Amino acid sequence: MLLEMNDRVKELREKLLVFMDEVIYPNEQTYRDQLNEGESRWSEVPPIMEEMKAKAKKAGLWNLFISDPQYGAGLSNLEYAHLKEIMGRSSIAPEVFNSAAPDTGNMEVLVKYGTEEQKEKWLIPLLNGEIRSAFAMTEPDVASSDATNICTRIEREGDEYVINGLKWWTSGIMDPRCKVLIVMGKSDPTAETYRQQSMILVPMDTPGITIKRSLPVFGFDDAPHGHGLVEFKDVRVPASNMLLGEGRGFEIAQGRLGPGRIHHCMRAIGMAERAFELMVKRAEERSPFGKPLTQQGVIRSWLAESRCEIDQARLLTLHAAYMMDTVGNKVARKEIAMIKVVAPRMAQKVVDRAIQVHGGGGVSDVFPLAKMWAGLRALSIADGPDEVHKETIAKLDLKRLRNVSK
Repeated sequence: MLLEMNDRVKELREKLLVFMDEVIYPNEQTYRDQLNEGESRWSEVPPIMEEMKAKAKKAGLWNLFISDPQYGAGLSNLEYAHLKEIMGRSSIAPEVFNSAAPDTGNMEVLVKYGTEEQKEKWLIPLLNGEIRSAFAMTEPDVASSDATNICTRIEREGDEYVINGLKWWTSGIMDPRCKVLIVMGKSDPTAETYRQQSMILVPMDTPGITIKRSLPVFGFDDAPHGHGLVEFKDVRVPASNMLLGEGRGFEIAQGRLGPGRIHHCMRAIGMAERAFELMVKRAEERSPFGKPLTQQGVIRSWLAESRCEIDQARLLTLHAAYMMDTVGNKVARKEIAMIKVVAPRMAQKVVDRAIQVHGGGGVSDVFPLAKMWAGLRALSIADGPDEVHKETIAKLDLKRLRNVSK
């Protein structure tokens, strides 16, 4: 197994590093300032975002996540993983490169499962960065860690489907550019367990969609992106909006979540690396009790532990990406589950140490650490909580060992 970068990835990585230094980092504060200057954080997108996106397109750093060369860069999961880590270092960078969730997952779904009509109407504008999208799956009234509990109804009536239900943590729905949702719901309660759910495309301007409120993450509202509590009441869409076919929702989910978890984990590793660098810089600058923090044993221990943990998580994630590329998502289930537990937890620990070294500044918005920590803590719940992934890991290893012992 070879995890090193090939020449093409090395070239893209160098371009990304330069772009981050010249465009992303210098404009992080500009983005925040513009976001807070407008009349509404929810109706206006900071102009600097479109300026940066235009530069990313021109630099050839656009849609790098799509493995289908017809629509994107044609990189494998392993090749893209090296690049996603760099993008993950800044909260604004993924959108700049058109590689931000949930658009990435939604675009991948449309590439794999969309009809030509669906691709023309929704995929192309998403690929061009002209619109944004959201994914409505989780529900407040059931334990959504078990997706078979999802009870939003998608019912066929003639040439239409009628949708009724309540969703929350519908990330991206608050964005004024959000034009389409992928909604997961129950289309046939009498079918076998994993054939009851379907996914369907729902335009945002369809009557019956009501955003009840925004849900902050540890006080961060993530405007203008946001996370919404959304009601669907007699929402009618054409039958042609169904993705892949009735009862195929779990099949689509598995195709969507595998690459998405690689993206999340490499982004977490990127955050951890940046937090590590900020921790070192702060420790070099501060000299309590007569000597720099970098000469304090506890700080040196934190630095050593962080370096070990970051590199371990990176290797594990790259290995999972390699497995997905070579044997497929189904065979790589255990490796994908492992990284989803390990990478966010690792990054939380590194960011937490960096916060401690920064003192009061670490919990403020002067540094990016508090927002990083909030996002990483939420990531241990998003895309399946850690406990579900640990159950998968244990079951698969128990099955393997029982088979060996026979």
